[in-house]
Amino acid sequence: MTITIGSVVRAKAGRDKDRFFVVLRVEDGFAFIADGRRRKAEAPKKKKLIHLAATHTTLADTMDTNRKIRKALRDFSEGTL
Repeated sequence: MTITIGSVVRAKAGRDKDRFFVVLRVEDGFAFIADGRRRKAEAPKKKKLIHLAATHTTLADTMDTNRKIRKALRDFSEGTL
């Protein structure tokens, strides 16, 4: 499964291991991810693609605010997506 903009991913390594994030940007083997709480959309975390596990969920909406990101990840973790 490929990781694209809007994908929900799980971190496989690092201090944020096993947490879910939304991919905001992908470039040169890195993804810029945010969860809207610890990692805001204004300052996304740069993470190597090999350290991310893709889920089968891609969000159709543009994730431009932290509130939208938090709501989407909450719905994802509750299984309503």
